[in-house]
Amino acid sequence: MHREQLPAGVSRTIQSRLVLPPDTNHMGTIFGGTVLAYIDEIAAISAMKHSRRAVVTASIDNVNFLSSAKVGDILILEGVVISTGRTSMEVYVKAECQHIESGTRSLTTTSILTMVAVDAEGRPTPVASVVPETENEKRLFDNAQERKERRMIANEYAKELC
Repeated sequence: MHREQLPAGVSRTIQSRLVLPPDTNHMGTIFGGTVLAYIDEIAAISAMKHSRRAVVTASIDNVNFLSSAKVGDILILEGVVISTGRTSMEVYVKAECQHIESGTRSLTTTSILTMVAVDAEGRPTPVASVVPETENEKRLFDNAQERKERRMIANEYAKELC
């Protein structure tokens, strides 16, 4: 059976957020947990646009905090589906900080999440495959199997800890 194929651009989602004092720590930089919430939200939106279904977060492979945003900065998040399984979607999210005075942007955070499409009863449901469009999407797509294998090993290890 041939699955529908969708270009990655279908799922591309961009959000801008103003970093406000309640979002920050005593140093005036954004809380990592706040950034994680934004990342999870944009990943869900990207996956829902791709699958046209409700989704749940299955895993967050990694989160790389590279630099921070401060009060008054604009945080720009971009999410895109980079690979798919039968019911799952890997979503790449990057966050950039735009410094309001200079207008310059710096990469603050990158992450890869796995989202699963679910039906009305909460059961996993099939999704279309994705066709990468940009060079970065193609590179991430090409490494998807390796990331999946690492996730499977990590899941087994986590079960052993219980």
